[in-house]
Amino acid sequence: MIRHVLVARSDNDGDVLLAGPAIRAAAASSERVTLLAGPRGRGAAALLPGIDEVLVWRLPWIDPEPAPVARDDVLALAAAIAERAPDQAVILTSYHQSPLPLALVLRLAGVARIAAISADYPGSLLDVRHRIDDDVHEVERSLSLLDAAGFPLPAGDDGRLAVIPGRAPDGLPQGYVVVHPGASVPARAWDPLLHRDLVERLRRAGHAVVVTGGPDETALTRGVSGPPRPGVVDLGGRTTLAELAGVLARARAVVVGNTGPAHLSAAVGAPVAWLHADTIPAVRWHPWRVPYVRLTVPVPCAGCRARVCPVPGHPCIDEVPVASVVEAVERLAGPAGIERAA
Repeated sequence: MIRHVLVARSDNDGDVLLAGPAIRAAAASSERVTLLAGPRGRGAAALLPGIDEVLVWRLPWIDPEPAPVARDDVLALAAAIAERAPDQAVILTSYHQSPLPLALVLRLAGVARIAAISADYPGSLLDVRHRIDDDVHEVERSLSLLDAAGFPLPAGDDGRLAVIPGRAPDGLPQGYVVVHPGASVPARAWDPLLHRDLVERLRRAGHAVVVTGGPDETALTRGVSGPPRPGVVDLGGRTTLAELAGVLARARAVVVGNTGPAHLSAAVGAPVAWLHADTIPAVRWHPWRVPYVRLTVPVPCAGCRARVCPVPGHPCIDEVPVASVVEAVERLAGPAGIERAA
């Protein structure tokens, strides 16, 4: 058994959640696992089984709002890794990211064996240069790399997402649907007015609705929830990520865009009505191994990877009819008022 493996997965909470099965594969064949994550993914990292330590560092070649590369910062990261002395490292990336800057830092830190997926020639930076088709799910991509590096999933692990959820707040209604209107990237968010209309239509159809959002989304969730009334609960800013997992675990269905809570929903087994702005391919990012309905509008600019939509009306997602979302919820959730077993 390997003594110590460092697994790197920077980016947002959702990306870290999708790395969960790969991290479990590393943990099954090693005595210790350190996860190198960015500050945007530390919340999800705290929920994943199989991790002994989380090392948080902002990588300027990965972070979407990067600071300038600073020599002292890079050398401090190399020193922090050297202090932990991992025997091996596996760098997890999405198809548009390069593992090679981090591989160089890992070499400077003295890591003897490094594995990553790389389309670019790595020279002596990688010991395992894995290649895989871009059009596979992020979970499959990561697991393929771990297997190539000598860390297969153990017997009995089916590769689903998994987290250690917290406790949901008291007083939630029975058999609710969650509506999560926010997204980390503006181009992936459905219009708030459409979300508000959805909440009202679900309420009129007899569904209890819980609206969720982070601490910086309280104005959004308040606007989507509408005036206080029976059957609608605004949890905006009132849950930690672990507590949000507890809320999602009891939901009959979750309405959410292509953002972290979609993957958190999958990790607790909740069905997902997935509002997918086609800025990135669905095959790589859809809710993993849970029932889901993809809601989108075909557009010629699919795959643009825009963070802010430049097309008037944001057609790939804002033209999704509210009625279609209600239909998807009812297909996934079944009759109103029945609580899902978490």
